Amino acid sequence: MSHILSIDQGTTSSRAIVFGPGLRAIASAQREFTQHYPSSGWVEHDASDLWVTVAGVAREAVEKAGLHASDIAAIGITNQRETTVLWDRRTGQPLHRAIVWQDRRTAGMCEALKALGHEKMISARTGLLLDPYFSGTKLKWLLDTIDGARERARRGELCFGTVDSWLIWNLTGGRVHATDATNAARTLLYNIAENRWDDEICALLDIPMQVLPEVRDCADDYGVTRADLFGREIPILGVAGDQQAATVGQACFAPGMMKSTYGTGCFALLNTGAECVVSQNRLLTTIAYRLKGQTSYALEGSIFIAGAVVQWLRDGLGIIRHASETQGLAEKADRGQELVLVPAFTGLGAPYWRPDCRGAIYGLTRNSGPAELVRAALESVGFQTRDLWEAMRADWPGAAQGVLRVDGGMAVSDWTMQFLADLLGAPVDRPVVTETTALGAGYLAGLQAGLCPEPDEFARDWALDRRFDPDMAEDEREGRYRRWKKAVEATMSLAG
Repeated sequence: MSHILSIDQGTTSSRAIVFGPGLRAIASAQREFTQHYPSSGWVEHDASDLWVTVAGVAREAVEKAGLHASDIAAIGITNQRETTVLWDRRTGQPLHRAIVWQDRRTAGMCEALKALGHEKMISARTGLLLDPYFSGTKLKWLLDTIDGARERARRGELCFGTVDSWLIWNLTGGRVHATDATNAARTLLYNIAENRWDDEICALLDIPMQVLPEVRDCADDYGVTRADLFGREIPILGVAGDQQAATVGQACFAPGMMKSTYGTGCFALLNTGAECVVSQNRLLTTIAYRLKGQTSYALEGSIFIAGAVVQWLRDGLGIIRHASETQGLAEKADRGQELVLVPAFTGLGAPYWRPDCRGAIYGLTRNSGPAELVRAALESVGFQTRDLWEAMRADWPGAAQGVLRVDGGMAVSDWTMQFLADLLGAPVDRPVVTETTALGAGYLAGLQAGLCPEPDEFARDWALDRRFDPDMAEDEREGRYRRWKKAVEATMSLAG
């Protein structure tokens, strides 16, 4: 049993990758699922879709690899974070669609809690801000809205979980209700300094603690799968939220190392080691990973729209058919036009945290066309990353130097990564394996199974595909960034 099955459950699709010896990917499978938008700013998933697609791609990947369940030593899970599921402990049936991390329905609830002065206490304990992004207010909304749900939760009849918990529950046939420290840290309910669910915050939100999962290390025992899923039981030995899994996959184990993942959103994490740094620039303090009971922390900046802006170009505007077309169009764009796209489709994330903002485009002319819009869309990812880069350097001196490691779907675009390096004025390193979320989950499971080396040795095997060095004059770089900042200020003023 020398292979690892890595499950990567994302915002728009579920994927599974089989890793062989040396964590070499040998087969994969992926399926998209339906997104639901029942109201403005609301985003939901059918939780059953998440489970069915995961089960399907997991079996398909093993079959594509030409393997049997007896060849799989362990399963690792990584997942979209903050997305909230509430289900019946006896039947396993969800009580409502899953409320997705992008969903903004609890903005008013968050503002009311802020007005009552609760944000300081919550932030000090969880490292998070009072924002609809996180699971806590989503769970409160479900308990407030579903008839009888809170009383059932108090009686221990219901289970709450982020997507990892929901998958573990289904994989184990309802035998395990657990999460890992990184996913727990994103709920708004977990005290990251003391590594426990916070009873005072739960009481404030009127969330019965009986509904919460057990919290375990990232490399740990999460039970075994139902025998009927793969033909035999397979242990689940690694779990981490997608951005923390990418941090592990990028081997960012040393304090000061920073990675940025470009998927549906963009998430930059800076490893601060054992130091739980409190941001002065509205970044998040979070758990990077917890191994053998030892917690490593990170500063995180979250951008809600990165790869999703390319989906918008394809599905919303219809000006591209495939994401691969964006690089060619960006290269053809008229450099004399200075379009700026602020993609606040579901609000602005870090360091602004303005859920009320919506997207805007500045600088349109009669000659602005698809190429210019595509270029502005790709550039928006670089500008937003620069915002996070500046905030991290201001918060922690160890971030003032170094290289940004990148991964995710958009990292394959040479044009986008070169613009990112130009705008940061710093090198950008793209690894050989850009799908590092699945790699990180696979490594955690392999570490627990005894198949993978300790973190220091794993870090030595990290392989560079290409380094992008900055090649933009400083006056142009700073001038373009000032223009971006003005566009953001205008967008926020329109929302206010």
